[in-house]
Amino acid sequence: MTTPADRRPVLAVAHRGDPYRHRENTLPSVESALAAGADAVEVDVQLTRDKVPVLLHDQTLERLWGDPRSIGRVTTEQLAELRQGDLAVPTLAEAIKTVAAARGRRLLIDLDEPGPVAATWDVVTGLGAEDRVAFCGSATAMLAVRELSRDAEIALTWKQPRMPAPALLRDLRPRFLNPPFGLVTPAFVAAAADQGLAVSTWTVDLRRTMRRLRDTGAASITSNRIAVLRSVLDGRR
Repeated sequence: MTTPADRRPVLAVAHRGDPYRHRENTLPSVESALAAGADAVEVDVQLTRDKVPVLLHDQTLERLWGDPRSIGRVTTEQLAELRQGDLAVPTLAEAIKTVAAARGRRLLIDLDEPGPVAATWDVVTGLGAEDRVAFCGSATAMLAVRELSRDAEIALTWKQPRMPAPALLRDLRPRFLNPPFGLVTPAFVAAAADQGLAVSTWTVDLRRTMRRLRDTGAASITSNRIAVLRSVLDGRR
């Protein structure tokens, strides 16, 4: 039986920054998550009309910025006009630089589709930040990442209770299997370990669920409440 002393530290990942304190996928949200003790900050990336990777989850600007336009129809110059005080849609380059300034922290880039992969990788390599980022997302997007880099750290987002096909794992070589928290049990973690995979999981906001996942052997937990997760993992609450 695994005891607390036997467990490796669980990574605390901030979901889109610190969204209960600052608007998700903005630099203040990223900075707040780092200040709260996040080991990594997960962000979403979309491409503008001029093919610049920016931080945004949705296909449109409506929910967060009150603008109905699709992000793919807006240039980075036009995005600057949406600034609201200290809040703006940041570029991926700005987010990487923000995380790079925090020693030992990383940016986890979530990509659901392969479309933004090439431009995203160009930004990462242009900044020499290959060791400061990791990637998570669908199999198609992660295969596109792997085609560009044999060494990029990958978490394969996975929504099924059975393990991925061996052929996919051979091609992708992920470090993590990344299911939603409802799928994570000790048996799932053990099955992943048999394939040489650690388990990362999302999006966990209740203390009791954080404790359960910690005790299953999950290696990484993503939360909207990064300060609460940090306190649970540090044994403070």
